[in-house]
This record gives sequence, structure tokens and C-alpha cells, in this order.
Amino acid sequence: MAQACSITSRENAKIKYAAHLAASAAFRQQEQCFLAEGLKLCPELAKGAVLKELYYTEQALQKAPALAQLPGEQYLIAPHVAEKLADVGTNQGVFGVFQTPQHGWECIRPGGRFLALERVQDPGNVGTLIRSAAAFGFDAVLLADGCASPFAPKTLRASMGAAVRVPVVAVGELPAAVQRLRGMGVCCLAAALYRSEPLSAVGTDFPGGLCVAVGSEGQGLRDEPIAACDRAVRIPMTDRAESLNAGIAGSVLLWHFRGAGL
Repeated sequence: MAQACSITSRENAKIKYAAHLAASAAFRQQEQCFLAEGLKLCPELAKGAVLKELYYTEQALQKAPALAQLPGEQYLIAPHVAEKLADVGTNQGVFGVFQTPQHGWECIRPGGRFLALERVQDPGNVGTLIRSAAAFGFDAVLLADGCASPFAPKTLRASMGAAVRVPVVAVGELPAAVQRLRGMGVCCLAAALYRSEPLSAVGTDFPGGLCVAVGSEGQGLRDEPIAACDRAVRIPMTDRAESLNAGIAGSVLLWHFRGAGL
């Protein structure tokens, strides 16, 4: 492999482009690309997404010589350039520009298991739930309006590469998506604290498919998507806690309704 080109200026056009990808969801959507950061994360993402450009410091390359074997254009960057690309104060000196995987309703088929999120705004929770969906054998994650970007730096760190291992589909308004799923024979369950059934009353056999819908951290699902679903379910808890974090609650539900054989 040819020797990586060197970049020493924070004002380099490629560095500015990569930094803009990290900062702007609209720019990521326009370019259909995203920036990831991490010694382990970048190689992991390269297994499921096209790696277009890879940036690393000399120190990072010494720690992981295998970086030089990854595909795409490669650039050796100075530490102060890495600081510009970094999302947090300390960084591992490895950054990749990836092509965003494109998934639509063709991924949603009868008999599958799906997670739907509405207005889950915390990147850590969205990333955690994508990671849990991949771990527990779900076939796709449906992101309705108001969710954190699945390819923002914080979300990518939380999902640990799962965003390219399980299809992530933008579906717009959740009630309309639920109606479409139900039209395909998929049973839709809304996670709700009130006017809901405990998980023990629901069962786990859904031959036509299953979609679990989870709402925002503070308010949960809106009334409209709850009404659109077949049933509302809740996780039984003691009176020592009123509710669970969205990432934890969703992960518990995903484990409960995990795919056969897990």
C-alpha cells in the first residue's frame, strides 16, 4: 500500500470537510457520509460500510499497524489536526469518513422483528438501542421523527459499530409507520407506563412479525402512536423506581422479545 499523505494544517480542506460531517446532521444527510472516531470503531465500521478516507496520527499507527491495511484514501495527521476532528477532549488519533448505508422499507418484511423509536433525542440512548437490537437478533431499527442522528459521533460510539450491522430506516411519522407495519401483519407493541399490560401477559410468539415501539426519555411515546399500536406493554418494576432510562427500558424489551435461538 502506498504511503499515507501527510496533513499538518487544521485548515486543510479535507479536515474541514470531515469536521463538518461530525458537526452537522444536515450535512451528513446531504453528503450521505459520516465521520467516525476510534481505534476499534473505525475498523469495525469498515466491515459493514464503505470507508472512503482514513486519518490517523503516527502514534495511533504505531499502536495499530493494521490500520494501514484498511481500504480508502489514507492520511497521516499531526496531533493538533486530530484535536480538531475529535468529538471529545482526548482522542485515539483515528478517524474515518464512511459512506452512509442506505436502507428503506425493503428491509421491513413480514415475520421480522423490529424496533421503532420516536423522539429519542439522547445520542447515547439511540446508540445503545441500536446496539441492543443487533445483539438480540432484531432485523431493523425504525427511526421516526425527532430522534438523534444514528451516525453522529456520540451515537456511533454508543452503538459500537452496530449502526452498520443492523439496517437503520428513517420512517417519518411513527403512527403512519405503525399502520403500514400492521398492514403487513406485524404486531406492534407500544412501551407505555399507563393503560398497559405487563410483559408476562403478552407472550413472545408473533408469527407475523413484531415491532416494539419506544418513545422519548422524558415523556415516552405520544398518544397517537400508542393508539396506532395493537397493544401497550410495560416492564414490571418495584415502587422504588418510577421509570427506566429509555436505553435501558428498550434493551430490556428487546431481550424479552429476542429472536429464537438467542
